Amino acid sequence: MPHHVAVLALDGVLPLDLGIPARVFNEACTSDGTRLYSVSTFSPGGRTVRTHEDFRILVDHDESVLKTADTVVIATQEPGKHLLATGTLPGDLAATLDRIRPRTRIVSLCTSAFLLAAAGLLDGLRATTHWALCDTFAELFPDVEVDPNVLFVDNGRILTSAGGAAGIDMCLHLVRRDHGAAIAAAAARRCVAAPWREGGQAQFIEHLVPRDTDRSTSATRQWALKRLAEPITLEDMARHAHMSVRTFTRRFRSEAGISPLKWLAQRRLAHARLLLESTDLPVARIAAACGFGDPVALRKQFHTHLGLSPVAYRRAHNAPEPTTAQ
Repeated sequence: MPHHVAVLALDGVLPLDLGIPARVFNEACTSDGTRLYSVSTFSPGGRTVRTHEDFRILVDHDESVLKTADTVVIATQEPGKHLLATGTLPGDLAATLDRIRPRTRIVSLCTSAFLLAAAGLLDGLRATTHWALCDTFAELFPDVEVDPNVLFVDNGRILTSAGGAAGIDMCLHLVRRDHGAAIAAAAARRCVAAPWREGGQAQFIEHLVPRDTDRSTSATRQWALKRLAEPITLEDMARHAHMSVRTFTRRFRSEAGISPLKWLAQRRLAHARLLLESTDLPVARIAAACGFGDPVALRKQFHTHLGLSPVAYRRAHNAPEPTTAQ
């Protein structure tokens, strides 16, 4: 059976964001075209939903879809005045969220993180929402660690995304997590979207966008991506960008949302995951190709960030078994 995704539409929903889960998940298919997900859109009581725009939406389902949902996505909507004032949910909405099964994956798009936090589902966890509302979120929910820089946060069962198109990034991330990079990349191509976007939402915050576009670090990022197998230092990257290390680091953070070396480590790990999923190269070859130097360093990175070994990761994502001893 396909993985069942139930998308919750509430009054004030943003139509673009409501359509993202179905658009992305319905493009995730096997090589013979079999869909890997089924998507149902529902509202409390199956009622007609008033959107953020000048029209309403009639859905075909009510909360009964939660009985079979493997993932629940709460689409972006205007945070209600009651929620913003008290940090608590209206009774009927709280009852709807209470019907989600204990092991069902829960995903919030943009401002829906406010709903999850009000329900207590984000206490002690890291989360994100639209950058313009992160300060409000942090004040309202001090028990949640708010990260305003990332496009999405994956806590395992519960995920939160930033605003707008970040919902596409997170849905593609879930396809990648469930079925591997190849299927996620194919779905992204059919959606005419990037399989993976660099950096976080810090690059979209108005006061952080550098005005001098001629001094962007983008060219250096492309240069580094072509040389992942080589040892690259912060000084090497700054030299390529014709900047001092201090200026380069500051400008890089403003554009990508993270430090240069952390970004480089993420790109090396992402490339290693892709090679494990799509090739039969031995782990030692992959470690060298991604700039980790030896399999021990690669295994350490996988255990730290993914919680399993490269061999276990390859096995979980159904890549061809390597033909050479590892």
